[in-house]
Amino acid sequence: MRRVASKFVPKLLSVDQKQQRLDICLDLEENAANDPRFLWNVITGDETWVYAYDPENKTESSQWKSPGSPRPKKARQLRSNIKSMLICFFEQKGIVHKEFVPPGQTFNAAFYVEVLKRLRENVRRKRSDQWRNNTWLFHHDNAPTHAALMTRRFLTDNNMTVVPHPPYSPDLASSDIFLFPKLKMKLKGRRFHT
Repeated sequence: MRRVASKFVPKLLSVDQKQQRLDICLDLEENAANDPRFLWNVITGDETWVYAYDPENKTESSQWKSPGSPRPKKARQLRSNIKSMLICFFEQKGIVHKEFVPPGQTFNAAFYVEVLKRLRENVRRKRSDQWRNNTWLFHHDNAPTHAALMTRRFLTDNNMTVVPHPPYSPDLASSDIFLFPKLKMKLKGRRFHT
């Protein structure tokens, strides 16, 4: 026998949550296989914190060195206390709607519904074909604000087709994997306006 440390995972999923994740993923895979335009019609939204100063990560601060030279050292730096929440909705062709949450504004279901109203207006203006044909699909994760009754009621009342998101599945949120890291690289070290 040998002693091993536990592997830390973001969330221990129940059997039901694992099955729901599998069912949703299989359904999404089937939709993508049956409709080549499926992914082109999905508009994904999420929010992230943008810091006024965000230090370099380990990869960004790496340097080339020769085998005989000492390893470079760097003092640990902390993120800025000045931050703003960015809400962004995008699809294959680019960003459809983005906005910063005003300072002091609580990010709750009532505020999120107002953001969704502005998103719908931008889809109508920027993606008029999808709006006219009602072919656009909406995707967001299961954050409490997104899953709130007020939000679900708004989505239903406005006939917004929602692409399901499995519980506790940040690996399936394209904004966290694709958009936000690239966006934050461009914003790093720059001032932003709220």
